[in-house]
Amino acid sequence: MGEPPANSTNLFLFLAQELGLQPSSSEKTFIMRDIRNALLKINAEGKRCLVIMDESHLMSDDLINGIRLLNNLEEGSIKLIQLLLLGQEELMEKINMPEMEPFKQRIATLEVLGKMTVDTMRKYVSHRIQVAGGSPALISDTGWEALCIAFGSGGTPRTINSFCDMSFSVAFERNKPVIDAWDIYEAAQRMGLGLIKDLFHYICKLNAKERETKAQDSQTIADRPILKTAEKPSSSLPKKVKQRSRETIFKIPDTSGISMGASELSPINPKNLKVPVTLLLVSIIALTLSSIFFCYRIGSTGFMAGLMDLYNAVSNTQ
Repeated sequence: MGEPPANSTNLFLFLAQELGLQPSSSEKTFIMRDIRNALLKINAEGKRCLVIMDESHLMSDDLINGIRLLNNLEEGSIKLIQLLLLGQEELMEKINMPEMEPFKQRIATLEVLGKMTVDTMRKYVSHRIQVAGGSPALISDTGWEALCIAFGSGGTPRTINSFCDMSFSVAFERNKPVIDAWDIYEAAQRMGLGLIKDLFHYICKLNAKERETKAQDSQTIADRPILKTAEKPSSSLPKKVKQRSRETIFKIPDTSGISMGASELSPINPKNLKVPVTLLLVSIIALTLSSIFFCYRIGSTGFMAGLMDLYNAVSNTQ
């Protein structure tokens, strides 16, 4: 039952319906008789009947009296029905009232969960994540530390559930696969919880530590030696090596075997000049004889005079 019924009559009618009964009367006495017979049949089959009622701190006095009557249904030393009541702290206040002493005496086990410790809270959240199909690794180390700070003084399951749900929503909005301290702090701000101050100091501490780490990394990179890609050649080389290098650089290539076309750069052969020289001598002798013959015909007294007469004759002819 998600919440308690208004009175004991409604409780009996609810039980009768759940047991598959159709009471002939709405009187409590007849309903209780039918319920008892149904429970005896269930017990004979080796089965048990359990009623779980949540929000039981809202029960009225009449309903509490009806639960006491149900607790009286037994067969010898065997209880025919078991009742599990779940409620908040107000339920304890009601049970501890003097007039509720008969009811309190019938309670077999009374457990007060109270607020969870840090260790219990962490186990509880991890269990809920695993039941949902996830892993505790969905919350980073800083996220767990922030949760421990948030619930260091204790927390109830309902508050922890709401807070973690808001934290997951914040991380989802930021497209982050893991919840960290900054998501926890944002969730605390949105929910308006009174633990923002402690989380704020923790966030400031993380930011300072992150800046310090970045500064150390930058300093480490700056202190690393720069690798030289190329070394300049040393100027202290032996003189013989330097001289050999200069000879190699300024060495004139050998072009003795290179042809220059029609005019090859080769020594002059004297045999090739015999014919031209002979022709030149013949020409000179012929010219000399012609000049002498000309001077004789014109009656010149000398060779030079004959040449002058030849020049004048050619000029007059033109």
